[in-house]
Amino acid sequence: MAGTPRFYTLADVAEVLNTSSAQVYALVRRGELPAIKIGGRGQWRVEATKLEEYIQEQYKAAEKYVETHPFVDSDAPD
Repeated sequence: MAGTPRFYTLADVAEVLNTSSAQVYALVRRGELPAIKIGGRGQWRVEATKLEEYIQEQYKAAEKYVETHPFVDSDAPD
């Protein structure tokens, strides 16, 4: 079975999002990023489609934020 894996580890997700595994774990535990727990040690896995949905939701959230918080010159760094 070649190509994109169906499930990612939290470390894999962290690499995709360019963040830490701890941040991804927090997203999962807060319920922001759907995941499943598998195996006797309860290892977390995130389905590739759920990760993509999360990313798309974040784009929408960022767009909404920009719309409600317009950029003005006083916001520009010195």
